[in-house]
Amino acid sequence: MAEDHVKCDHEIDAENEEQPSDYKAPAQKTVKEIHELDKDDESLRKYKETLLGSQLDVDPSLPNVQVTRMSLVCDTAPEPLILDLQGDLEAFKKQPFAMKEGVEYKIKISFKVNHEIVSGLKYVQHTYRKGIKIDKSDYMVGSYGPRLTEYDFLTSCEEAPHGLMARGNYTIKSKFTDDDKHNHLSWEWILNIKKEWKD
Repeated sequence: MAEDHVKCDHEIDAENEEQPSDYKAPAQKTVKEIHELDKDDESLRKYKETLLGSQLDVDPSLPNVQVTRMSLVCDTAPEPLILDLQGDLEAFKKQPFAMKEGVEYKIKISFKVNHEIVSGLKYVQHTYRKGIKIDKSDYMVGSYGPRLTEYDFLTSCEEAPHGLMARGNYTIKSKFTDDDKHNHLSWEWILNIKKEWKD
């Protein structure tokens, strides 16, 4: 009879840490190379076009992944809370997002993939209060192929801190990265938790 074993938190964490592996990923192919494979097979060509889209004529000087916008989606907000991530990222440190305590919200990241398939996109954020890290969130965004229109990724629902001690500024360091450890964009922004939307 097999022994039942309840895993402790530290055992689970140890399993989830990246372990060295003998696995070797296959050589990465460009979208053009994928389209060229089996081009005589009409059904396979149509299937690949459905998955990958048609080949794009995009400015080669653009980065493969462009993070364009971050929004805080909250039904009770009096106005949209949007950061334009194509402008001056330093300005966000001086202009906090004001949010009412205790409201539920989601973070929406808008981005474009311009040239090649990108795998394992990830949104990571570290939250600091008075210089001390109080939270870290990792969101697996997924793998995406190039297209002309933007993709939107929406996080799960979060609840803003609430109570007298929770009010004030939170510094959030955000990063959009992928499985290959490419840092597509990093930015820092301030969330100001208030008793009401406008004090």
